[in-house]
Amino acid sequence: MSSYDDLQKLKERILEAEYQYYILDAPQLTDAEYDALMLELLAIEKEHPEWVEATSPSKRVGGFVAEQFVKVAHYGPMLSLDNAFNAEELRDFDRRVREMVADPEYVVELKIDGLTLALTYEDGVLRRGATRGDGQTGEDITENVRTIRDVPLRFLTPQQTLQQTPQQMPRNAVLQTAMQARLDIRGEGYMPKESFQRLNTERMEAGQPVFANPRNAAAGSLRQQDSRMAAQRGLRYFAYQVLQAQEMGFTSQSGVLEQLRHWGFAVNPFMKVFGSIEDMIEYCSVMETERHSLSYDIDGLVVKVNHFAHQQELGFTSKSPRWAIAYKFPAERVETTLLDIEISVGRTGVLTPTGILEEVAVAGSMVARATLHNLDTIRAKDIRLGDRVLIHKAGDIIPEVIRALPEKRSGGEREFTMPDMCPQCGLEVVRLNGEAAHRCLNPHCGGRRREVIIHFVSRDAMNVEGAGPALMTQLLQQGLIEDPGDLYTLTAEGVASLERMGTRSAQNLLDALEASKQRGLAGLLFALGIRNVGVKAARVLAMHFRSMDALKQAGVEELQALPDVGRIMAQNIVAFFEDPASRRLLDKLAAAGVLMSVSGPEGADGPEDETGKDMFAGASIVVTGTLTRWDRRGIEELIVRGGGKFSSSVSRKTTFVLAGENPGSKLAKAESLGIPIYGEAEFVEKFGVSGEFN
Repeated sequence: MSSYDDLQKLKERILEAEYQYYILDAPQLTDAEYDALMLELLAIEKEHPEWVEATSPSKRVGGFVAEQFVKVAHYGPMLSLDNAFNAEELRDFDRRVREMVADPEYVVELKIDGLTLALTYEDGVLRRGATRGDGQTGEDITENVRTIRDVPLRFLTPQQTLQQTPQQMPRNAVLQTAMQARLDIRGEGYMPKESFQRLNTERMEAGQPVFANPRNAAAGSLRQQDSRMAAQRGLRYFAYQVLQAQEMGFTSQSGVLEQLRHWGFAVNPFMKVFGSIEDMIEYCSVMETERHSLSYDIDGLVVKVNHFAHQQELGFTSKSPRWAIAYKFPAERVETTLLDIEISVGRTGVLTPTGILEEVAVAGSMVARATLHNLDTIRAKDIRLGDRVLIHKAGDIIPEVIRALPEKRSGGEREFTMPDMCPQCGLEVVRLNGEAAHRCLNPHCGGRRREVIIHFVSRDAMNVEGAGPALMTQLLQQGLIEDPGDLYTLTAEGVASLERMGTRSAQNLLDALEASKQRGLAGLLFALGIRNVGVKAARVLAMHFRSMDALKQAGVEELQALPDVGRIMAQNIVAFFEDPASRRLLDKLAAAGVLMSVSGPEGADGPEDETGKDMFAGASIVVTGTLTRWDRRGIEELIVRGGGKFSSSVSRKTTFVLAGENPGSKLAKAESLGIPIYGEAEFVEKFGVSGEFN
């Protein structure tokens, strides 16, 4: 039986792990170890609800269902900024500033395309999180804000800060003041591109409307009535302002940003200080080019006069501060022609229309296809075959048709209608009540079966090397397989008979399939394609139940009590195991020798092998440029398998940079910080890794 002191120690360990992972970008625990600690915490708090506190890491999981969002007044107004759209307008801003103050210094921060969140701390503990609203009054969304892991539930204690390196240590006197007073922190809540893409894919498969961009997705997530939904969406937060900064003795914006880091907040690493307007303009130009390589959306940069004394001299207009301006990037919208609309069938039966375009360059790449989401989207935007259309990349990732240009129609354009029959199997297409999507309900539809099998063998699922979409399609077309279970009955002769497959390639595939049998419960659960069950949820389920047989017996309430498992997901899991076809598939997999339990003591998939498992232990590694020996997924997997952290941005915490051909600004930043840089040949020689392309 655990004591209250045991609970406090456990919470401290989890909070410290979150700080190491999200703020320092230097994780000390594996995902499996972290999940195990969280499950232990939830079990103790369930047994002793009287011990649950507002600062408990369990608040990250969500669970509070709000009936409404209460209006709250902000401590200070949230003002809008004037905009600059080109270099000359930035120079005009600089001239106006210099007319009033001498030798100004500027802080330039990325303008994150998210939504402003106001955080209130009392006695060092998060008491409230609120939306911007009208600038004077926002909505209290505290329970949803608690689920954002970048947001500290409480400030670090002086004892904890002394355990950090000298560069990470805050001034204890300032920290003590912060922990004994009210502090109001402003920052930007946002959704990373990867989370946005995953969320929209899940919504499309569930027949739900998709979000137009990451900003809308973040806003919708933070206004969920059930905070468990917000917890599942991978939201993040960058802090950039302390309203009481001058009262606490701070003299500059750059000093505030550094202090926020020490207090445990995530601060955007691309902040720079400039004394020259021309240097600042050059940096704005660089970031306009580099923004597509970031893991989140930005729509410009924010320029602020650095020193607070200068800000006070400059003052405010009726609408905005004179000491700050937003430099807005021009919107990357490109005009092209919609040549056709193609229908694909996903693994859940959803029919997805994709626009076939006249090829055009958008955000750094050539685009010939763009998502149209569903028929409602096509109708709402009045998109017709043959239209001239505007396109962009939603989240800088997914090419999307923004709108049609009806003023450019010639009269030959045609309205699009969804097919009545599935283009893959020829059976009836239906649209269920309450869904935006059209579906093929035939579980034996060739299109659905193909996507199910491709998902099953994918890297994050069973990770069958060499089992690409083209090969899986051939196996289906030749009648060698009908479902994932049939993969384990393939023979070398049968596979070798396929186009472009010889005896050696066939044996390699069979060897990879044999190895995948030991993938473990977490990988298998994700591979099964249970609706709404992603990689993280699969790991949580594996950690808790340990075996497929135990999971089969779980009910909705038991499942819903787990982190990252909401009611809809729980219902889908139960429905999956009640389906006779699912049970037959599981029986087939078990008979083939596929492991139906966790693959190691950590409770989730362990490394695929022990080779080099510690070569990058504790290292934070950034890759820039094009590699010749690895693709991006391959090098990331190698780093993680070697015990390292694959990071997307260079900071002082970066251990080294691996530079390929045509490296970007990350290389220059690493050089300026004195961080070691290795080319591919040096990397291979130093760490003894394979030089073969993965």
